[in-house]
Amino acid sequence: MPGRQYVASIRDFWRVCAGCNREARDRVEKFLHEVLNTKDFPLTVMDRPIESETTKIVENSYRATTLAFLNEWSIFAERNGVDLIKVINAIKMRPTHSNIIFPGPGIGGYCLPKDGGLGYWAYRHILGFEDGDDIFQITPTAIDVNDTRALHVAELTRDALRNMGRYIAGADVLICGASYRQDVGDTRYSGSELVVRKLTEMGAEMHIHDPYVEHWYELETQDVYPAPGLSWARFFRNQDGLTESKVQKDLAGACKDIEAIIFAVPHEQYLQLNPDEIIKWVGEPIAVIDCFGILPDDKIRRYFELGCEVKALGRGHIQRIKEQVRKQKR
Repeated sequence: MPGRQYVASIRDFWRVCAGCNREARDRVEKFLHEVLNTKDFPLTVMDRPIESETTKIVENSYRATTLAFLNEWSIFAERNGVDLIKVINAIKMRPTHSNIIFPGPGIGGYCLPKDGGLGYWAYRHILGFEDGDDIFQITPTAIDVNDTRALHVAELTRDALRNMGRYIAGADVLICGASYRQDVGDTRYSGSELVVRKLTEMGAEMHIHDPYVEHWYELETQDVYPAPGLSWARFFRNQDGLTESKVQKDLAGACKDIEAIIFAVPHEQYLQLNPDEIIKWVGEPIAVIDCFGILPDDKIRRYFELGCEVKALGRGHIQRIKEQVRKQKR
């Protein structure tokens, strides 16, 4: 897992292995016992490589599917005044459900977005089953849901600006977080990329801040990265200008003259931000979009008190806070 604990995440974790024959299996088992902490995290040895690989694919497909499942409840929460973050925290009190997590704008990384598709592809093209065989229904659907969840962030941004009498076309929008997860500089399959691309298509002027990312190659070299013709740019209009994208490090400077700010990744720096400080940097009320439950209720309330508009993934209770602030001002 990328981040400060990268080495420990490799060494101190349960692993699965196999070999194509007895000699190969013995050698890989010996090697892994030497480099991994198998005393505290026992190594599981499977009979065949297809079993060890299926273990990895099923694990990541399961995680991806639970995240896609929560997408529909996130929309439900937004439309019915429910804070899904609080719901999830309540569920996690039960030990059997302690690994339930909020999906955010995308699942990102290099495993969860692709492994279910890899299993489906192998089933057809390596194992030889027919295209019409429809045993795979949940996994491909989960992939589709996760791949498009970020588009809803663009809709929330548009709606927040509209509530302030502004338009998304021509609006200066700052996205805070380019990486796929908190406190790392890894942009692979980042949900933030789709947010930027969709808002760019809608006419917004995008600005980017991330304390960990130096270059966002998926944007800066989109003509050739990850390979010629395979950039997500091909699914959107008006993408040529994104090759000029720069990731800013000075948050105060990045906030100057923006009309909307999107907290897309729960980096530690963003968790500590004060609404009064943000508005002081900007100079006027703005639209604030929370993608990851970054804002506690007191900060949401403060943004409203400062004249801002706030939207968030899965947090329908925000409207109640807005009404409370409005009544207090009367």
